[in-house]
Amino acid sequence: MTIFIASYITLLGLILGSFYNVVALRVPAKESLLNPPSHCPNCNTRLKARDLFPVVSYLLSGGKCRYCGTRVSPLYPLGEAATGLLFLWVYLLFGLTGKGIIGFILVSLAVTVTVADLKYMLIPNKVLLFFLPLLLILVLLFPEGPLWHHLLGAVLGGGVLIPFVLLGGMGAGDVKLFALLGLVIGFPNVILAFFVACLLGSVVGGLLMLLGVIKRKQPVPFGPWLAIGALISFGYGSHIIGAYLSLIG
Repeated sequence: MTIFIASYITLLGLILGSFYNVVALRVPAKESLLNPPSHCPNCNTRLKARDLFPVVSYLLSGGKCRYCGTRVSPLYPLGEAATGLLFLWVYLLFGLTGKGIIGFILVSLAVTVTVADLKYMLIPNKVLLFFLPLLLILVLLFPEGPLWHHLLGAVLGGGVLIPFVLLGGMGAGDVKLFALLGLVIGFPNVILAFFVACLLGSVVGGLLMLLGVIKRKQPVPFGPWLAIGALISFGYGSHIIGAYLSLIG
């Protein structure tokens, strides 16, 4: 039964991931989510059912449009695969519990803002405003510790990034995103999430510069690292913080 549910959760994640791609790519461009229907952005051919299977259609077509041969952005299958695998991760870690439900919504937010930030260097306010009431209600229903921990997480999450915005190092969207993530993961997990995001961003950014993929001082999106840091803290924060405290204690 567990295998059946896990498979269903993964499939659901793949399907929803396809929709999150649409949201992430259309909302920042101020396009409708419904019209036009899914189509090739190059030749505008409407995609058929066989073109819409998450990940599978991309692989079978060799990563190209079946109709004009244009290369399809790898963001599409990556967003779908990430959502499916992260949904499975949440289920295996927390099951169908209150925290598990929060985890599914948190993954949905993380994937959507990651794709949008990678594509446009923008975290849409409409996406954050959609997820805010959902996550707020879930945190009130299934708090992880005292509610003031969640409130402090939101304050610290937004506050810690304000100096970077004033210095021109990142945008206001990152502040809003991390405040929302901080609300969900709470204190002290928000501190861990920030350090994880900075570490991963620095390491990967340094490697990309060494490989010549990006140039020195070239703007890079930070939202994906904030999302990854929050997910790691959400899943393993208490264990990581506990292990760290035992080492220094």
